[in-house]
Amino acid sequence: MNERVKEVTDSSFKHEVLKSEKPVLVDFWAAWCAPCRMLSPTIEAIAEQYSGSVAVVKLNVDDNPSTPATYGIKAIPTLILFSGGKEVERVVGAAAKSRFHA
Repeated sequence: MNERVKEVTDSSFKHEVLKSEKPVLVDFWAAWCAPCRMLSPTIEAIAEQYSGSVAVVKLNVDDNPSTPATYGIKAIPTLILFSGGKEVERVVGAAAKSRFHA
């Protein structure tokens, strides 16, 4: 994992994502998920491109089932952009980098 992409857990989600002063892109993923692995370079590129203005984090749905249940994650990968503690955009499935904009 890229040093710009932080791993979050059910217990750190509130502090790292919902209480963040800047927008946070959350990648809900699992190690066994091939599309999740395919999306990983895109996630790292987004973290690099928006470094300083947007935080990028990953949450493993197998290890942390509470947060995905709270947000109704039914398929992975799912990316959710949070701003001010609220969901502002959701992308389900492996999407091209061009799908994301600041």
